[in-house]
Amino acid sequence: MGIVICIGMMALGAILTLAVDIDISGINVDLMGIILLIVGTIGLCAYISILKRRRVQPPSPGAPVVEEYNRHHLE
Repeated sequence: MGIVICIGMMALGAILTLAVDIDISGINVDLMGIILLIVGTIGLCAYISILKRRRVQPPSPGAPVVEEYNRHHLE
Protein backbone atom coordinates (compact mmCIF):
# COMPACT_ATOMS: atom_id res chain seq x y z
CA MET A 1 0.00 0.00 0.00
CA GLY A 2 1.17 3.47 -0.75
CA ILE A 3 1.32 6.35 1.63
CA VAL A 4 -1.70 8.03 0.02
CA ILE A 5 -3.88 4.95 0.42
CA CYS A 6 -2.87 4.55 4.07
CA ILE A 7 -3.62 8.17 4.91
CA GLY A 8 -6.89 7.93 2.97
CA MET A 9 -7.93 4.87 4.93
CA MET A 10 -7.11 6.64 8.18
CA ALA A 11 -9.11 9.70 7.14
CA LEU A 12 -12.09 7.60 6.06
CA GLY A 13 -11.93 5.64 9.31
CA ALA A 14 -11.85 8.85 11.35
CA ILE A 15 -14.82 10.24 9.43
CA LEU A 16 -16.82 7.04 9.89
CA THR A 17 -15.98 6.85 13.59
CA LEU A 18 -16.33 10.46 14.62
CA ALA A 19 -18.59 12.26 12.15
CA VAL A 20 -21.12 9.80 10.75
CA ASP A 21 -24.25 9.04 12.74
CA ILE A 22 -26.06 6.52 10.55
CA ASP A 23 -27.78 3.35 11.75
CA ILE A 24 -27.50 0.55 9.21
CA SER A 25 -28.92 -2.80 10.22
CA GLY A 26 -26.22 -5.44 10.45
CA ILE A 27 -23.31 -3.00 10.07
CA ASN A 28 -21.58 -1.19 12.90
CA VAL A 29 -20.23 1.99 11.28
CA ASP A 30 -18.14 2.92 14.30
CA LEU A 31 -16.40 -0.46 14.27
CA MET A 32 -15.72 -0.17 10.53
CA GLY A 33 -14.13 3.23 11.15
CA ILE A 34 -11.94 1.92 13.95
CA ILE A 35 -10.83 -1.02 11.78
CA LEU A 36 -9.93 1.34 8.93
CA LEU A 37 -7.98 3.55 11.32
CA ILE A 38 -6.01 0.57 12.65
CA VAL A 39 -5.31 -0.92 9.21
CA GLY A 40 -4.26 2.48 7.84
CA THR A 41 -1.93 3.06 10.79
CA ILE A 42 -0.32 -0.37 10.44
CA GLY A 43 0.07 0.13 6.70
CA LEU A 44 1.62 3.57 7.17
CA CYS A 45 4.09 2.25 9.75
CA ALA A 46 5.06 -0.64 7.48
CA TYR A 47 5.46 1.67 4.49
CA ILE A 48 7.64 4.12 6.44
CA SER A 49 9.86 1.34 7.81
CA ILE A 50 10.38 -0.12 4.33
CA LEU A 51 11.06 3.32 2.87
CA LYS A 52 13.54 4.01 5.66
CA ARG A 53 15.47 0.83 4.82
CA ARG A 54 15.61 1.73 1.14
CA ARG A 55 17.12 5.14 1.81
CA VAL A 56 19.93 3.88 4.04
CA GLN A 57 23.08 3.77 1.97
CA PRO A 58 26.04 1.61 2.87
CA PRO A 59 29.13 3.53 3.90
CA SER A 60 31.52 4.36 1.12
CA PRO A 61 34.61 2.15 0.99
CA GLY A 62 36.91 5.16 1.14
CA ALA A 63 39.10 6.81 -1.42
CA PRO A 64 40.06 4.62 -4.35
CA VAL A 65 43.61 3.36 -4.41
CA VAL A 66 45.59 4.84 -7.26
CA GLU A 67 48.50 2.75 -8.33
CA GLU A 68 51.19 4.32 -10.43
CA TYR A 69 53.06 2.11 -12.78
CA ASN A 70 56.26 2.66 -14.66
CA ARG A 71 56.07 3.23 -18.36
CA HIS A 72 59.03 2.14 -20.38
CA HIS A 73 59.60 4.39 -23.32
CA LEU A 74 61.53 3.19 -26.26
CA GLU A 75 64.27 5.59 -27.10
